[in-house]
Order: sequence, then structure tokens, then C-alpha cells
Amino acid sequence: MTVSQIARFAQARARHALRTAGLADDGPLERASSTRNEVFVGDEHVVRVNRQPDQRLRREALLCEYLPHASWAPRVVAYGGEFGADYLIVERLPGAPLGRFWPDMTVAQRRSAIEQLGAATRELHQVRTPARLPRVENLPYLIDPRCLTPLVPLLIALDDLRQIGVDPGLMTAAEEIVHRTGDALADYDRRHVIHGDLTFENLLWDGARLTGILDFEWCRGAPLDLELDVLLRVCAFPFAHVAEDYEYRTLARDYAPIPEWLAELRPDLFAHPRLFERLRLYCMAFDVCDLMLDPHVGSMSDIGPLHPLRRLESLVDTGGHLERLLAPLGFGS
Repeated sequence: MTVSQIARFAQARARHALRTAGLADDGPLERASSTRNEVFVGDEHVVRVNRQPDQRLRREALLCEYLPHASWAPRVVAYGGEFGADYLIVERLPGAPLGRFWPDMTVAQRRSAIEQLGAATRELHQVRTPARLPRVENLPYLIDPRCLTPLVPLLIALDDLRQIGVDPGLMTAAEEIVHRTGDALADYDRRHVIHGDLTFENLLWDGARLTGILDFEWCRGAPLDLELDVLLRVCAFPFAHVAEDYEYRTLARDYAPIPEWLAELRPDLFAHPRLFERLRLYCMAFDVCDLMLDPHVGSMSDIGPLHPLRRLESLVDTGGHLERLLAPLGFGS
């Protein structure tokens, strides 16, 4: 099947979802970038179709019932579909991804955007985790709070990687950090929800206001400081979290002030006395999960700086991007 045929079938699924929901399906639909769903944007609605047999969008539709009635929150119009092709239709909110605006914004405008993000996440983080919310499957973290210690999956993965020859010395060093500091996650609190994927592609901006937060697929009950993991990774490597057409304009130096602003605006996110250790464990659980998808056995010279093995090496050796971003705020190792 050609690329154009695949695109036509994807758009046909989106239009079928609109018809099924009793909405007009004859208007223009523009394909939007997404790594997990088929996403189409119309004049009034956004249609997302999930081709995986996991009904992720059903969970998201249920979750949206519990979110605040705030201007940034998604407003669900319809959910339906069949196993392997479920859909979610929401009202289209004004604006475009914040990352597109960021290179041309003044410092004052950037600070205002983060102030608005701080206020919106404060509202979100007050939501109690719904008791009947299904568990998220295939999270990009090797953390499972149902285990005796949440880091059991991470320890198993590190051992598996060592056994197949993935930099045994690095795997052992990472394992030692987990054993030494893992009790920092002993109070793994899941009472309130986090978004779980706060990249600037998932934040809508109209030039003056934060108009929407998108993509609540990873939203779940988790420690509030886990929200920082994605935000700090965005600050360190922003070019890796935007669409390709403006990646070249996305510079880490433009994101450097964000951690300090966040610490001022949301001190509760930075309040844990072992914050650095917790964030390093979150990062390791993410990077090793990523590494498990494509283990690298061979010379480190064969991989780029953003390869998960490189990221893990940096975390173990120097604290990686966390040390760079948090040490100036007094949260370094």
C-alpha cells in the first residue's frame, strides 16, 4: 500500500467517525502530527483514531469527565468505534503548539506562558485519581507501584541488558544507584493525577493565552514531581520534542529559564527533600525503558548523543541534564 493510499484510508476513518457521531463530515480535515494516533483537525473538531487494540481513547474519554471545567481542558464531543479503531472527537480549541511560538517570544511572554501553565497544572493536580479509571498499559517508565518496590521492573531490565552484553559496567553502576537511592520512591503517591506528557506540542497558545492542553493518554495517578520529568527533558532537549519543520529553530538556551520559573510558581513540585534522587530514578526508568526497545551492543562511538544509552551514561556519571538544570536552583546531587 502506498503512502497516499494509507493517508486516504486514515482520513476515511476520521470522516466515518464524524458521521457515526452525527457530525458533518464533508469539511476540510488536516492531518496533524502524532506518534500514536491518526489525528485530523477540522474547522470545529479534532478527530483522533487509535489503531491499536487497547482502547486507549476510551480511557481518555472517561478521564475527561473528571477534569476541571477550565478553558484549557478538552471538551469531548463523542467517543466510539470498534476494537482496533476506536475514536475520540473533541472540540477544536484555538491556538497552535506553544513550541512554534517560543523562538519568537520575548522573555516576558515566555514567563507569562509558564505562569499560565503553572496555574493550569495546579488545577489539574488537584484532581483526585478516579477509582474506576483503567490502568495505563505500556507506560514509557519501568516503574510499577504494585511491586514491593516500584523499581523492580527497572532492576530486572538492567540485569537483562547486562546479560546480553549492553555495557555491563554501566548497567552495574546504574543498578547500584537504584539500590542506594531507591527508597526515595518509598512514598510513591498516586492520589492525584498528572498529565504525564507535557511537551510544548501538547500546549496550545494563541499569542497571549494558554488556550488548551492536549493528549491526556498518559494522564494517571502518580507523584506530582513525576510531571517534572517530561518538563525538564523538554527544557534540556527541546528540539527532540517538536515537529521537524521547526526543529532547527528550537534551541535549548531559549528554554533554560523555565526550571527557575517553575520552582517559583509551583514550589510544591520541588518540595520533596530527595527531589534530585527521585528525578534521577524517574529518568533512569524512562531511559532504560527506551533502551529495551532497541538494545545497543557495541561501541559507544556508533550512537548519537540522544541515544538512551548515552542519556543513561550521562545520568550515572554526572547527573546528566538534571544536574545542569537543577544545580543552579540548589537541587543538584
